[in-house]
Amino acid sequence: MSHFPSPEPLLAALPSSRRAAAARRYAEHGPLLYRRLAGVYGEHPGFDQWYEALLATIGGLMAARPDDLLALDTRRAAEPDWFLRQDMLGYCAYASHFGGDLAGVAGRIDHLRTLGVTYLHLLPFLRARAGENDGGFAVSSFDEVDPALGSMADLETLCARLREAGISLCADFVLNHVADDHAWARGAMAGDARLRDFFHVFPDRTVPDRYEQSLGQVFPAAAPGNFTHVPALGGWAWTTFYPFQWDLNYANPHVLAEIAAALLRLANRGVEVFRLDSTAFLWKREGTACMNQPEVHVLLQALRTIVDIAAPGVLLKAEAIVPTRDLPAYLGAPGEPECHLAYHSTLMAAGWAALAEQDAALLRTVIERTPAPPPGASWLTYVRCHDDIGWKILLDEAGGATERLAAVARFFHGEGGSFAAGVPFQSGAGAAIPATNGMAAALTGFETAEGPLARELALRRLLLVHGVALTFGGMPVLYMGDELGMGNDHGYRDDPQRAHDTRWVQRPRFDDEAVARRDAPDSWAGHVFHALRSLVNERRGCAALAAAVPRTVLATQDSALLALARGDDFVALFNFSERPLVVALETLGMGAWPGEGNEARLAPCGMRWLRR
Repeated sequence: MSHFPSPEPLLAALPSSRRAAAARRYAEHGPLLYRRLAGVYGEHPGFDQWYEALLATIGGLMAARPDDLLALDTRRAAEPDWFLRQDMLGYCAYASHFGGDLAGVAGRIDHLRTLGVTYLHLLPFLRARAGENDGGFAVSSFDEVDPALGSMADLETLCARLREAGISLCADFVLNHVADDHAWARGAMAGDARLRDFFHVFPDRTVPDRYEQSLGQVFPAAAPGNFTHVPALGGWAWTTFYPFQWDLNYANPHVLAEIAAALLRLANRGVEVFRLDSTAFLWKREGTACMNQPEVHVLLQALRTIVDIAAPGVLLKAEAIVPTRDLPAYLGAPGEPECHLAYHSTLMAAGWAALAEQDAALLRTVIERTPAPPPGASWLTYVRCHDDIGWKILLDEAGGATERLAAVARFFHGEGGSFAAGVPFQSGAGAAIPATNGMAAALTGFETAEGPLARELALRRLLLVHGVALTFGGMPVLYMGDELGMGNDHGYRDDPQRAHDTRWVQRPRFDDEAVARRDAPDSWAGHVFHALRSLVNERRGCAALAAAVPRTVLATQDSALLALARGDDFVALFNFSERPLVVALETLGMGAWPGEGNEARLAPCGMRWLRR
């Protein structure tokens, strides 16, 4: 196409009443979409026809979008920063463990509302590979719910009930790969040349061996190497994560078109947020680590513009577990938006490191190196999740000090008299810095605590790391059970399909007995729930904690102290040591704090939020 293409293929599928709005959105976002796609795929034979077919597909899915979701699009367009307010709070859980199935999750809505949750991330609930499936991340169908969890009708019902309660549903959407029993993979193995080209398949090890020279390994102990021999393909498939997860070939434009359509179909079911899994790996280039390639950002920008055209009430969230220096690119730039949110995994890891070292130096460095995101985007902050804590992500901030981070890992694995009860991950031979698994309560010392004073200190540590996530700025997300102080679940060791993966230690069944005790002031669950909910309520009422308010790390005289200012009228003080601290407020350089006197006293592992 020698000029910007007409929107006619997109508009043709729409009823006349929707065409004007669609034309406006395409006029706004279409130029970037076309420019990005032409930059990657423009030399492909038949690009013009492919692009027109893509527009027709988008138009058809826009025509199928239900009226209530169109109304949501309108509301969100009128308030584009709706997810950046200080009253937003996320919650992450496995549907099977939280409610048993999707209908059971609906039964937990009152609990979520009591906690103040406005955003629920349900970990993979689409139909996954039979047998081993990486916790559901080996997806067999984008258009079916795991039968053990319900049906697509159940998903639509859950989305509607959550929406009525003011809670947006977030779904995992795996971008990098599909399961080896997905229809595309089965077709490729059956000899369909078109579907074979959906994957990276090599006839022998010549090219894979060249790639391996510069590739890392995600699971070197459980799944070494990046390629798997598949006899039915007559060659080697690229499998970055596990042998049963085949990487998609995004150099093929038809892959992107199919993925975009699958996402929009789920959006039409009522999913409001998509956690884009494994985003960093989408593009392959020999001689590189095949991560964070420029084309990755082109593809994500294309998905963003498609969403802005077809379902502007939807958010995209990047799961890019990369060093701080590589993270901002996943949010895009002014005029070139990418994802609305991105996980700040270095902040998470640095908060835990500060507890281990009783020193906030690494955490200060991470915060100081985190740039302000572009307008309309922000960070997702968290304390724990379903995945491991990878300490290597802090190597830049630690100046490459491998032994320092290895010592942090050993601390959380309970060595040297530590309070923590974490479990190593990827700790085989050659792992200089093993990762760590464990529930937040276990990592903060509740499992090893003897007596009320030790339990009180464990609670302070738990609140301290959550306080960082709540005050940093962005969308804080709580992990299922942390609000009740739930501990590790070692039962996974008895399951042959899970015993090799210590991440299951932090994937317990939701504890109904703990829920029943959440309002009992003399119970551990009650202590944690009341204290964490109080922090959430305090954040909700503090406008300085909205995502867009500037963030400043203040100079302090004690290395264990983190002083984080938000704007001119809020400062959070965090004591990462196990000794009391007295902070002379005038040394913070922010003037007087009426009602606070001249100093703030912090208990061991204590925290104070100062507001003018």
